[in-house]
Amino acid sequence: MPLLDLLRQRRSIKRFTDRPVTRAEIETLLDAAVLVPNHRLTEPWRFYVLGPDAREAYGQALGVRKARKIEDPEASRTMRDRVAAEHRALPCMIAIALVKSDNPEIAEEDYASAMMAVQNIMLAAVELGLGAAIRTGGVMGDDAARAAAGVGENERIVAIVNVGEPAEAPAGPAKKRLASELTRWIS
Repeated sequence: MPLLDLLRQRRSIKRFTDRPVTRAEIETLLDAAVLVPNHRLTEPWRFYVLGPDAREAYGQALGVRKARKIEDPEASRTMRDRVAAEHRALPCMIAIALVKSDNPEIAEEDYASAMMAVQNIMLAAVELGLGAAIRTGGVMGDDAARAAAGVGENERIVAIVNVGEPAEAPAGPAKKRLASELTRWIS
């Protein structure tokens, strides 16, 4: 499929079928991820493919964070358990981390490269007939979430990508602004 078609077809998929994602499919996604540019060839990205127990533990960490906002103890527990169960049921969950750098310039370049790796995973998923959704946020620095994902002390989770066969393919955004509306040509 031509690249521009892949870009136009990519959607954030929130619901997946029960079909497992094969190891070969996951390896194809990760092989695509490492093809991105990386200015100093630091290869900062690390990939953690979470099995059912690890997905549930990560979901538990996220559920705890969400449950803190709920005053009713029973509703709070229900939220925590629901989020953990939802994560366990995901067909595939990949944590993308990067090795930290003390050099601010390298850290910025490595972050950009890691996020490009995420985009490659998502586009390769479309090529394979799969769907994906990127997840980011404060939970990635949570000690319990980091432990669930198995990341090292000198690593930072930059994104979680959920992957699977789409249960439904949402329509794209009603209207995205044209690039021409966001571009200034400077002479």
